[in-house]
Amino acid sequence: MRLSVASAVSHGRVFRRLGFGPESRIHLLRNLLTGLVRHERIEATWARVDEMRGYAEKLIDYGKMGDTNERAMRMADFWLTEKDLIPKLFKVLAPRYQGQNGGYTRMVQIPNRNRRDRAKMAVIEYKGNCLPPLPLPRRDSNLTLLNQLLQGLRQDLQKNQEASVHSSHIDQTPRI
Repeated sequence: MRLSVASAVSHGRVFRRLGFGPESRIHLLRNLLTGLVRHERIEATWARVDEMRGYAEKLIDYGKMGDTNERAMRMADFWLTEKDLIPKLFKVLAPRYQGQNGGYTRMVQIPNRNRRDRAKMAVIEYKGNCLPPLPLPRRDSNLTLLNQLLQGLRQDLQKNQEASVHSSHIDQTPRI
């Protein structure tokens, strides 16, 4: 059997195609970024959110340059399809992260889509927004092998301690 490495070689592909051509991919990312700036929290598939995250962080970096910077204004004008959000980027979001370098977004995995394709879903949000915090997913770690072994060890130690306390109690009683 011959193994193929064709799928591992990228040949210049540095981003996900997301099932679209290059122009449609850009339109999708622009719409997602516009929704994120408007609502400060959106829900989408994991691949789309993960791909969009870098663009969202870079947009805040451009916003921190200020609305007098021509390049920052051009980038905001390009990435935001709703032009009434450009002042929000420069006057609300950018000052929020003025003393921070990177790490403006938070990505949390949520349960898969139930209908259709069971796609892996995620929520992306700008940190410091006024929305209620997302509940962090708690994993049931009692089922892992390590925790099962530790639980068994604790039970054995507890039984040994009970047995030693019981035997020491018997040894301490005076014999007649």
